Amino acid sequence: MLFPFLIFLLPFWFLRDVKQILFWVYLWQLKQYHRGRFFDHFKTEKGKKLLFQPLQILKIILLVLFFAVFLLSNPVYLAFFPLILFLAYFLESLLYFKAIFAKRAKNPVFTKKTIVLVFVSLLAVVLYPFLISSFTKDFILFSLALLIFDILLPLIVSLIVIIIQPLADYNRLSLQKRAKEKMSAFSKKNLTIIAIAGSYGKTSTKEYLTTILSQKFKVLATKDHQNTEVGIPQTILNELNPSHEVFIVEMGAYDKGTIKRICDFLGPEIGIVTGVNSQHLALFGSMENLLSAEGGQELLNCLPKDGLLITNSENNYCRDLYEKAKIKKISYSFKDAENIKTEKDFVSFSLRKDNTNFKVGVPGKHNILNLLAAISVAKELGMATAEIAKASRKITDKQSSYKISRNKEGFNIINSTYSANPDGAIADLDYLKVFSGKKIIVMACLIELGKTAKEVHQKIGRKIAEVCDLAIITGSDCYPDIKKAAIESGMKKEDIELISDPNLIHGRINSLSCKDGSILLEGRLSEVIIKKLSL
Repeated sequence: MLFPFLIFLLPFWFLRDVKQILFWVYLWQLKQYHRGRFFDHFKTEKGKKLLFQPLQILKIILLVLFFAVFLLSNPVYLAFFPLILFLAYFLESLLYFKAIFAKRAKNPVFTKKTIVLVFVSLLAVVLYPFLISSFTKDFILFSLALLIFDILLPLIVSLIVIIIQPLADYNRLSLQKRAKEKMSAFSKKNLTIIAIAGSYGKTSTKEYLTTILSQKFKVLATKDHQNTEVGIPQTILNELNPSHEVFIVEMGAYDKGTIKRICDFLGPEIGIVTGVNSQHLALFGSMENLLSAEGGQELLNCLPKDGLLITNSENNYCRDLYEKAKIKKISYSFKDAENIKTEKDFVSFSLRKDNTNFKVGVPGKHNILNLLAAISVAKELGMATAEIAKASRKITDKQSSYKISRNKEGFNIINSTYSANPDGAIADLDYLKVFSGKKIIVMACLIELGKTAKEVHQKIGRKIAEVCDLAIITGSDCYPDIKKAAIESGMKKEDIELISDPNLIHGRINSLSCKDGSILLEGRLSEVIIKKLSL
C-alpha cells in the first residue's frame, strides 16, 4: 500500500523541500551567517510573512486537524489527509516552477560553504523517508511524518547552518593565519595598507581612492562583498603580490571585535572612518559595541604609533574619535571645499587651501565627503593636488551608490537600493531636489536600527515632506512613524501611502499624469518593484 502512494507524493514533497532548502540557505548567506542579523529579520514585516505564509498556516491547521480527528477515531476523515497533502505539494511545485521561469526563485550563491550546507540538508531530506518507512508502512502515518518534517524544515536547515558553523570558523581562522603569515613577508616600505571602516560611505570611498591612487601606484582593493573576515584574507592570499604598492581594504562589521580581528592579520597603517550611525544598532546590542567596531575605535587602537587616522568631521561620532586619537590625524568636511555645485550627473568644487578645481562624474553632494577622504590619503602618499584632480576625472557614476536611468513613462529613476542607512536616505532626498518636476520616493523601511528606529524614520518623514510630492512606503514596520512626521511637517495624508504591490505602485505613480518627474528608489526594495518602475 505504501509504495504506490510514494510514487505520487514523494516527488512533489522532495521538490518542495529542495526549494525550501535553497531559500533558507540563501537567507542565511544574505545575512552573512550572522545569527543576530538572521533572527532580527523576523521582526520585520517581510520576516513575519515568511513565518506566516498561507500554505504554511494551512499545513499547521492540517496537522492540528489530523490529531483532532485522530483523537475522535474517525478513519473516514483521516483517509482524505494524504490527498489534501498531495494537492498542497503539487500546488507548491507549480508555484516553484513558475518562480524559476520568472527568474524569481531565491537561490544562494554557490560557494564551498553553501554547497556543503545544501548537500547536508538534501541528505537529510533523502534519508528521512527511508527512516520513517522503517517504522511504519501505513501511508496515513507516513504522510503525517512528511508534513511534520515539512513544517520543521526551516528550523532543520538553520540547525544545520549553526552546527556546521564551527567548521566555517575553523576555516576562517586558518585563512586569517595564512594571510597574516603572507602579510609579514611584505615590507612596510614597499606596501601601504589602508583600512576603511564606518557605517556608511565605505564602498564609495574605497572606489574613489582606488581610482585616484592608481594614477601613481600599483593598487589592489577588496572587491564588492569582500569586506568580511573571510573575504579579506582570501583577497590577500589570492590576489596580493609583491608588485602592489597600496592595498585598500573595506572592512564590514556586525560584532564587537570584528575590526580588531581583521586588523590583527592586516596590519593597516592608515585608517579611514567615513561616518557612523545607528543602522546596525540592533545587531551590536548597544551603541558602545557599535562604536567599538563600526565606529572605528578598534581600528584606531590597531594603528601603529606612526600611523594615520582620517575621519569625517561632519559626523559627531567621528569627531569624538578624532579627539581621542593620539597619533597623526586628519579630518575632512564640507568646509574644506568651496564653490560646490551639484548636478544630476556630476559634482564640482574647489579646495579652499589651494583653489584646485575638481569636477567628478558622480552625483550627490554627500559624495564630496567621500572624495575629500580619498584626496586626504592621496596627498599623504605624495600626490600633488593637480595630479589628484586629474585622476578624479576618471571617477564615474558607476562607482557611486546611485544608478540613474529613465523609464518608458519618462520618469528619471534614481536607484539607491544598493545599501540602506539613515544618513544615506537623507542625503538621497537632498539629491532628489536637483531634479525638476514631480518628486517621488518609493521606500522600504530601514532595518536593524534597534531602539532608534522610530526617531530615524520620523526624521526621514520630515525630510520627505520637505522634498517630495508623493511618497510610497512598501513596508508597514515604520510606516506610521514616517507618515505622522511627514503630515506634521505639512504633507497631505493622501500623498504618503502604504503600498507593497508593484502593479499598484506603478499605477499610483502614473495617476499623477505628469510629463516630467523623478522617482527615488530607496532602501532594500524588492527586485520586482525596481524592475517594474525602471522599465
